[in-house]
Amino acid sequence: MNPQDPLANLHPLRQPELIGWWPPAPGWWLLLCLTILAVAVLVYLLRKHHRKNAYRRQALRQLQALHTKFQHDDNDGDYLGDINALLKSVALLAYPRSSVASQHGAAWRMFLNQSLPADTQLPESFDNAVYQPQAPDIDLALVHKAALHWIKKHKASA
Repeated sequence: MNPQDPLANLHPLRQPELIGWWPPAPGWWLLLCLTILAVAVLVYLLRKHHRKNAYRRQALRQLQALHTKFQHDDNDGDYLGDINALLKSVALLAYPRSSVASQHGAAWRMFLNQSLPADTQLPESFDNAVYQPQAPDIDLALVHKAALHWIKKHKASA
């Protein structure tokens, strides 16, 4: 080592410390907050939608129970009356009472048919068949299909 050489007194170069991942930059904190907020809003909306449609799920279970009972008992008059009562109770939950409660006969059928596609419309024979002890002239499979579709797809009042 040469005492005249000033460079000889220098210490060797040190590597700088690596940049750590913590604490994150402010942008990452903002992104985290926005993500948490978005997830919270999504969970809230999904729960609200799920609770709002609870009556539909209950009605679908009741319709399935009615269909099972009909297959066991084979009483078409009771089946039609029970389906009509179920549809009326669902309508009372989904629409204002004043516009649903008093409807019967053709007006009730037309109210239901407004939400049904053309291939599942309830026939005119439905008007009085729901009040008869027997209903031999009505297609019960069509009525079941219409009730199923109406419960699933009707547009409830806000």
